[in-house]
Amino acid sequence: MDFAHLAPADRENRATATAGAVPARSAEEPSDSDLFERTVGIATQHAGRPLTEALGLDRAALARLLTRHLPGHRADLLATVPPDAGSGEEALEEPDVRAYLLECRGGRDDDAESWWAAILARRSLQPNHLWQDMGFRNRGELGIMLRRHFPELVRRNHQDMKWKKFLYRELCKREGIVICKSPVCACCSDFQACFGGEPGEPLHALAAVSGPKS
Repeated sequence: MDFAHLAPADRENRATATAGAVPARSAEEPSDSDLFERTVGIATQHAGRPLTEALGLDRAALARLLTRHLPGHRADLLATVPPDAGSGEEALEEPDVRAYLLECRGGRDDDAESWWAAILARRSLQPNHLWQDMGFRNRGELGIMLRRHFPELVRRNHQDMKWKKFLYRELCKREGIVICKSPVCACCSDFQACFGGEPGEPLHALAAVSGPKS
Protein backbone atom coordinates (compact mmCIF):
# COMPACT_ATOMS: atom_id res chain seq x y z
CA MET A 1 0.00 0.00 0.00
CA ASP A 2 1.33 3.42 -0.95
CA PHE A 3 0.94 6.25 1.57
CA ALA A 4 2.79 8.83 -0.50
CA HIS A 5 -0.39 10.51 -1.74
CA LEU A 6 -2.48 11.16 1.35
CA ALA A 7 -5.29 13.59 0.65
CA PRO A 8 -4.72 17.13 2.02
CA ALA A 9 -7.57 16.62 4.50
CA ASP A 10 -5.88 13.50 5.85
CA ARG A 11 -2.62 15.40 6.31
CA GLU A 12 -4.46 18.15 8.17
CA ASN A 13 -6.19 15.65 10.45
CA ARG A 14 -2.90 13.89 11.07
CA ALA A 15 -1.17 17.13 12.01
CA THR A 16 -4.02 18.00 14.39
CA ALA A 17 -3.85 14.57 16.02
CA THR A 18 -0.16 14.95 16.78
CA ALA A 19 -0.05 18.63 17.73
CA GLY A 20 1.83 19.12 20.96
CA ALA A 21 2.64 15.42 21.31
CA VAL A 22 5.98 15.27 19.52
CA PRO A 23 9.14 17.17 20.53
CA ALA A 24 9.97 20.26 18.51
CA ARG A 25 11.79 19.65 15.25
CA SER A 26 13.35 21.80 12.57
CA ALA A 27 11.22 22.63 9.55
CA GLU A 28 13.25 20.42 7.21
CA GLU A 29 13.02 17.31 9.39
CA PRO A 30 10.28 14.73 8.76
CA SER A 31 7.71 14.51 11.53
CA ASP A 32 7.01 11.31 13.42
CA SER A 33 3.86 10.96 11.35
CA ASP A 34 5.92 11.15 8.16
CA LEU A 35 8.29 8.47 9.45
CA PHE A 36 5.54 6.18 10.75
CA GLU A 37 3.86 6.55 7.37
CA ARG A 38 6.98 5.28 5.62
CA THR A 39 7.45 2.39 8.06
CA VAL A 40 3.84 1.24 7.94
CA GLY A 41 4.01 1.48 4.17
CA ILE A 42 7.04 -0.82 3.89
CA ALA A 43 5.49 -3.26 6.38
CA THR A 44 2.39 -3.65 4.21
CA GLN A 45 4.61 -5.11 1.48
CA HIS A 46 5.14 -8.36 3.42
CA ALA A 47 2.80 -10.62 1.47
CA GLY A 48 0.93 -13.07 3.66
CA ARG A 49 2.18 -11.55 6.92
CA PRO A 50 -0.19 -9.52 9.13
CA LEU A 51 0.81 -5.91 9.61
CA THR A 52 1.05 -6.50 13.35
CA GLU A 53 3.72 -9.15 12.86
CA ALA A 54 5.66 -7.07 10.33
CA LEU A 55 5.83 -4.23 12.87
CA GLY A 56 6.14 -6.16 16.13
CA LEU A 57 2.99 -4.54 17.56
CA ASP A 58 -0.23 -6.17 18.71
CA ARG A 59 -3.50 -4.95 17.24
CA ALA A 60 -4.32 -2.61 20.12
CA ALA A 61 -0.94 -0.85 19.89
CA LEU A 62 -1.22 -0.64 16.10
CA ALA A 63 -4.69 0.90 16.42
CA ARG A 64 -3.38 3.59 18.79
CA LEU A 65 -0.48 4.36 16.46
CA LEU A 66 -2.76 4.69 13.44
CA THR A 67 -5.28 6.82 15.31
CA ARG A 68 -2.58 9.28 16.21
CA HIS A 69 -0.45 9.31 13.07
CA LEU A 70 -2.45 7.88 10.14
CA PRO A 71 -6.11 8.45 10.97
CA GLY A 72 -7.13 8.56 7.31
CA HIS A 73 -5.88 4.97 6.79
CA ARG A 74 -6.76 3.49 10.17
CA ALA A 75 -9.95 1.68 9.15
CA ASP A 76 -8.52 0.19 5.95
CA LEU A 77 -5.34 -1.03 7.63
CA LEU A 78 -7.05 -2.51 10.68
CA ALA A 79 -9.50 -4.31 8.40
CA THR A 80 -6.57 -6.46 7.22
CA VAL A 81 -5.65 -7.49 10.79
CA PRO A 82 -7.56 -10.18 12.73
CA PRO A 83 -9.28 -8.82 15.90
CA ASP A 84 -7.12 -10.95 18.18
CA ALA A 85 -3.85 -10.42 16.30
CA GLY A 86 -0.73 -10.31 18.43
CA SER A 87 2.75 -9.16 17.54
CA GLY A 88 3.83 -12.60 16.35
CA GLU A 89 6.60 -14.92 17.47
CA GLU A 90 9.71 -13.10 18.66
CA ALA A 91 13.26 -13.88 17.66
CA LEU A 92 15.54 -14.86 20.53
CA GLU A 93 17.30 -11.47 20.68
CA GLU A 94 14.26 -9.31 20.02
CA PRO A 95 13.20 -8.63 23.65
CA ASP A 96 16.78 -7.64 24.49
CA VAL A 97 16.96 -5.20 21.57
CA ARG A 98 13.65 -3.67 22.60
CA ALA A 99 14.67 -3.38 26.25
CA TYR A 100 18.01 -1.80 25.32
CA LEU A 101 16.29 0.80 23.17
CA LEU A 102 13.85 1.66 25.95
CA GLU A 103 16.77 2.05 28.31
CA CYS A 104 18.01 4.79 25.97
CA ARG A 105 14.66 6.53 25.53
CA GLY A 106 14.35 10.28 25.92
CA GLY A 107 11.18 10.10 28.02
CA ARG A 108 9.37 12.89 26.20
CA ASP A 109 6.88 10.72 24.29
CA ASP A 110 6.27 7.37 25.93
CA ASP A 111 3.89 6.03 23.29
CA ALA A 112 6.12 6.88 20.33
CA GLU A 113 9.19 5.50 22.10
CA SER A 114 7.41 2.22 22.88
CA TRP A 115 6.15 1.87 19.32
CA TRP A 116 9.52 2.70 17.77
CA ALA A 117 11.36 0.31 20.11
CA ALA A 118 9.08 -2.57 19.15
CA ILE A 119 9.25 -1.73 15.45
CA LEU A 120 13.03 -1.32 15.42
CA ALA A 121 13.53 -4.63 17.22
CA ARG A 122 11.31 -6.42 14.69
CA ARG A 123 12.56 -4.65 11.56
CA SER A 124 16.20 -5.22 12.56
CA LEU A 125 15.61 -8.89 11.78
CA GLN A 126 15.27 -8.06 8.08
CA PRO A 127 18.34 -8.48 5.80
CA ASN A 128 18.89 -4.95 4.46
CA HIS A 129 20.31 -1.79 5.99
CA LEU A 130 18.15 -0.90 8.98
CA TRP A 131 17.10 2.42 7.46
CA GLN A 132 15.88 0.57 4.37
CA ASP A 133 13.90 -2.01 6.32
CA MET A 134 12.33 0.81 8.33
CA GLY A 135 11.05 2.21 5.05
CA PHE A 136 13.04 5.44 5.41
CA ARG A 137 14.40 7.44 2.49
CA ASN A 138 17.99 7.43 3.76
CA ARG A 139 20.14 6.73 6.81
CA GLY A 140 19.76 10.33 7.90
CA GLU A 141 16.05 9.81 8.60
CA LEU A 142 16.89 6.92 10.90
CA GLY A 143 19.33 9.19 12.72
CA ILE A 144 16.66 11.88 13.10
CA MET A 145 14.23 9.45 14.69
CA LEU A 146 16.86 8.01 17.03
CA ARG A 147 18.05 11.45 18.16
CA ARG A 148 14.46 12.47 18.79
CA HIS A 149 13.41 9.45 20.83
CA PHE A 150 16.56 7.55 21.90
CA PRO A 151 19.17 10.26 22.52
CA GLU A 152 21.23 8.12 24.87
CA LEU A 153 21.64 5.52 22.13
CA VAL A 154 23.03 8.20 19.82
CA ARG A 155 25.36 9.42 22.54
CA ARG A 156 26.71 5.91 23.11
CA ASN A 157 27.28 5.40 19.38
CA HIS A 158 29.67 8.34 19.29
CA GLN A 159 31.79 6.74 16.55
CA ASP A 160 28.75 6.44 14.28
CA MET A 161 28.89 2.68 13.82
CA LYS A 162 26.17 1.25 11.60
CA TRP A 163 23.08 1.07 13.78
CA LYS A 164 22.30 -2.62 13.46
CA LYS A 165 25.95 -3.50 14.09
CA PHE A 166 26.03 -1.21 17.10
CA LEU A 167 22.87 -2.61 18.69
CA TYR A 168 23.98 -6.21 18.39
CA ARG A 169 27.52 -5.44 19.54
CA GLU A 170 26.17 -3.73 22.66
CA LEU A 171 23.97 -6.70 23.49
CA CYS A 172 26.85 -9.11 23.01
CA LYS A 173 29.08 -7.01 25.28
CA ARG A 174 26.43 -7.22 28.00
CA GLU A 175 26.46 -11.01 27.74
CA GLY A 176 30.24 -11.09 27.82
CA ILE A 177 30.40 -12.33 24.24
CA VAL A 178 33.38 -11.10 22.22
CA ILE A 179 32.49 -10.72 18.55
CA CYS A 180 35.18 -8.29 17.40
CA LYS A 181 38.50 -9.31 15.87
CA SER A 182 40.34 -6.41 17.43
CA PRO A 183 39.92 -4.48 20.68
CA VAL A 184 40.46 -1.24 18.75
CA CYS A 185 38.14 -0.52 15.83
CA ALA A 186 40.70 1.52 13.90
CA CYS A 187 42.99 -1.54 13.69
CA CYS A 188 40.28 -4.00 12.68
CA SER A 189 40.16 -5.50 9.20
CA ASP A 190 36.35 -5.30 9.33
CA PHE A 191 36.32 -1.54 9.92
CA GLN A 192 34.51 -0.75 6.67
CA ALA A 193 31.86 -3.37 7.33
CA CYS A 194 31.00 -1.69 10.63
CA PHE A 195 31.62 1.98 9.88
CA GLY A 196 31.43 2.40 6.12
CA GLY A 197 28.58 4.11 4.34
CA GLU A 198 25.19 2.46 3.94
CA PRO A 199 24.43 3.21 0.30
CA GLY A 200 21.34 2.02 -1.45
CA GLU A 201 17.91 2.95 -2.65
CA PRO A 202 14.83 3.12 -0.39
CA LEU A 203 12.95 -0.16 -0.54
CA HIS A 204 9.78 1.67 -1.57
CA ALA A 205 11.61 2.92 -4.66
CA LEU A 206 13.08 -0.50 -5.44
CA ALA A 207 9.66 -2.12 -5.13
CA ALA A 208 8.20 0.45 -7.52
CA VAL A 209 10.94 -0.23 -10.04
CA SER A 210 10.74 -4.01 -9.83
CA GLY A 211 6.89 -3.85 -9.65
CA PRO A 212 4.54 -6.46 -11.06
CA LYS A 213 5.61 -7.68 -14.45
CA SER A 214 3.07 -8.31 -17.20
